[in-house]
Amino acid sequence: MGKALIIGAGGVASVVVHKCVQNSDVFEEICIASRTVSKCDALKEKLDGGKTKIHTAQVDADNTEEVIELIKAFGPEVVINVALPYQDLTIMDACLATGVHYVDTANYEPPETAKFEYKWQWAYKEKFEKAGLTALLGSGFDPGVTGVFTAHAQKHEFDEIHYIDIVDANAGDHGYHFATNFNPEINIREITANGRYWKEGEWVETAPLEKKEVYNLPEIGPKDIYLLYHEELESLAKNIKGLKQIRFWMTFSEKYLTHLKVLENVGMTSIEPIEFEGQMIQPIHFLKAVLPDPASLGPRTKGKTNIGCIIRGLKDGKEKTYYVYNVCDHEECYKEVGSQAISYTTGVPAMIGAMLVMNGQWRKPGVWNVEDFNPDPFMDALNTWGLPWQESHNPELLDLELDAKELNR
Repeated sequence: MGKALIIGAGGVASVVVHKCVQNSDVFEEICIASRTVSKCDALKEKLDGGKTKIHTAQVDADNTEEVIELIKAFGPEVVINVALPYQDLTIMDACLATGVHYVDTANYEPPETAKFEYKWQWAYKEKFEKAGLTALLGSGFDPGVTGVFTAHAQKHEFDEIHYIDIVDANAGDHGYHFATNFNPEINIREITANGRYWKEGEWVETAPLEKKEVYNLPEIGPKDIYLLYHEELESLAKNIKGLKQIRFWMTFSEKYLTHLKVLENVGMTSIEPIEFEGQMIQPIHFLKAVLPDPASLGPRTKGKTNIGCIIRGLKDGKEKTYYVYNVCDHEECYKEVGSQAISYTTGVPAMIGAMLVMNGQWRKPGVWNVEDFNPDPFMDALNTWGLPWQESHNPELLDLELDAKELNR
């Protein structure tokens, strides 16, 4: 059907490449591009020889002109951005300059401060409308599939949605004392930020990891879950009409949190530059360099993930609860594509989102989040491409009331 440019060569990008190659009727040609072209070449060597023609290229995704030149040289229909969130805007600018559709998995973040907001990318809406181009934001799992799950529930299960709890649980074990399952810098910035949730039109703030519950998840059992802020809360609070409250929860082990607290206490998680041997460095950059590469965790990780949405609302005038989720096995992911389940659950939806943009099912000018589109083809594709979803109409519920202070925004 066409060409896709994949920017990035980490764990998620590897899954995207594998899945594009599996889906060769849609992705006839791909180009894998990264600052480190040897990583791209390694992926090409592993997967070359099938129906999908694979190219590689070196690109600095911080440099819009370099991205523009690469797009012009390769001529893709869509750019799949699985680089760093700091590079979203430069890649969006390059897509506008070359008339190419855009897909990513995470919202833009300014490098100098931990901000998880869509405002910078939503500001591009009119530019993409005028250019007749689609920018699809957050087509990973969370954000991504969680938004599609919510849109599916809104379309097929409810007349009104009032409450959403997104629960992201990883029961995998990689055997290291401490490691992060995706980019350490992004992961730690996210966890050490204040928690936030949306309630009755207001944002409510909590201290980092202040709110803890225990939730019994299908196939992995009871786990400690902690309230965090996650960017899909912002888009879903805006797009799901009648919503009264939405929260996001993630699992962490006591061992993980103990290591993280020690690192935080000694300043290793800071993004404030310090002088070291005549150079200014961010401590978190040094920490990232000494931690295991998330892309290397695949052969070591055992266990499962469970990510889904617990939704409450009304159907035919009666109260209703609904839980839709996916369970993913780390070892099965490694057997298929050589990665652990965290990368797999992000990379598969990135391919699906790009496929739906390319085939026209999710194509309309502007900047959109996944819940803005018809969820049905995406839900079908999840079952086809390795992330089958399950549902329950009688799930265990979380307490709706939390003691927290309101955040003045």
